Amino acid sequence: MRVLGVDPGLTRCGLGVVEGTAGRPLTMRAAGVVRTPSDVAVPERLVLIEQGIEEWLERHEPEAVAVERVFSQHNVRTVMGTAQAAAVAMLCAARRGLPVEMHTPSEVKAAVTGTGRADKQQIGTMMMRLLRLDAPPRPADAADALALAVCHIWRVPAQQRLKQLQQQAHTGQSALARAQARSQAQEFAKRSAPSRAAKGTQAPNGSTGPRGSTAPEGTAAPKGTAR
Repeated sequence: MRVLGVDPGLTRCGLGVVEGTAGRPLTMRAAGVVRTPSDVAVPERLVLIEQGIEEWLERHEPEAVAVERVFSQHNVRTVMGTAQAAAVAMLCAARRGLPVEMHTPSEVKAAVTGTGRADKQQIGTMMMRLLRLDAPPRPADAADALALAVCHIWRVPAQQRLKQLQQQAHTGQSALARAQARSQAQEFAKRSAPSRAAKGTQAPNGSTGPRGSTAPEGTAAPKGTAR
């Protein structure tokens, strides 16, 4: 699997392409950033980011795109710019029909370093080891993008397998419920069906069925009715 990781940002949008599968050595295909000048209007900066991401998608042909999920910060302006850049990345991927997954910073840190509180230096060092590089990727935004791609390769197959198991369990439970409902319906039908009277079964007050029926107990024939 080849994945493009995107660490969104208006000033520097980190990009990294990693190829491989979970449980096997991974390979870095490219790493870098798309830069936009801070003195340019936001709409124009977003166009520059879109053009840069499109160029990477065209050149490296990834099978999926992993984008960092924006989390709340005290600086609302920074959050807005990051969210806008992330939306551009998702738009570029969706336009090409590529699957997009979002991962939080803590998920990425925990996946590649073992702790959700790792700093950028630790992430860079782990990228150097995992991708067998001579030095940590620079700048840090590129290292973060590579970490996103690695996290995606490691996490998504397990998530997909878990989803399949949950669907299978749900299907099995539904089939069992349907079988139980049918069984209960059949049992109810048997109980509700009128039972056939056996021959010779006595009716109330000593009466029997149509053959050999007698008058109610204690009654006598009218006087003088003998032939």
